[in-house]
Amino acid sequence: MKQFYKSKSLLRLSFLFVLLFSVITVVNSCKKDDDDEEFKDHVVQFEVKTTTGGVIKAIVTQVGTSKTDIFDPVGTVWTSGEFFVNSSQAQLNLDAKADLPDADSELVVNLWIDGEIVKTDKKVGAGPMVASIDYSFLEL
Repeated sequence: MKQFYKSKSLLRLSFLFVLLFSVITVVNSCKKDDDDEEFKDHVVQFEVKTTTGGVIKAIVTQVGTSKTDIFDPVGTVWTSGEFFVNSSQAQLNLDAKADLPDADSELVVNLWIDGEIVKTDKKVGAGPMVASIDYSFLEL
């Protein structure tokens, strides 16, 4: 009788262990599914502005390893238009050069990601000015 009681307890304990192991396995597999979305697509836009009659001379953009040079764009405001960038591209760069006429003239470059300005560089003064933004999706 005692041996039957011990084997029944052992069977219950084994069943409880298998059940606990199964629950832990399911929970861990669900966590891994959430972590698989490491890289995401983002809506990105570059913007360059000058004030009080400034003239934009050159703009250089770089997304990942793709570089674009723009010389003498028309107007005092230039925008790249919105485009999608996957965060696996890692690096975004924007550089702009402008000739500013007055001491209070400004050259402003903005980086928009998902509808918000995430980085800005502003230069104030007269003469040739250069503003630059570097952004990495891998920064913490």
